[in-house]
Amino acid sequence: MLELRTNGDTMIKKLTTIGNSLGLIIDRPILDLLRIDRDTPLELRTDGEALIIRPAPEGHETRVRRATERMMERHDETLRTLAE
Repeated sequence: MLELRTNGDTMIKKLTTIGNSLGLIIDRPILDLLRIDRDTPLELRTDGEALIIRPAPEGHETRVRRATERMMERHDETLRTLAE
């Protein structure tokens, strides 16, 4: 069962039964906005009143790998020319 109400910027939802657990279904626009997919590690914490869910901070190795991939995509032709 899913109930969704909006109140300004606040979205109110009910939990969904998943086996013996409860789950929160996150709508596609929110997933896209935060660049979250099923493989994204999430950090869950609480401030005592609210549950805070966000993409887990990346480690140094992951940041370096992503930066290298972006650099290769942008400068692939130049790097290949220099390697000759």
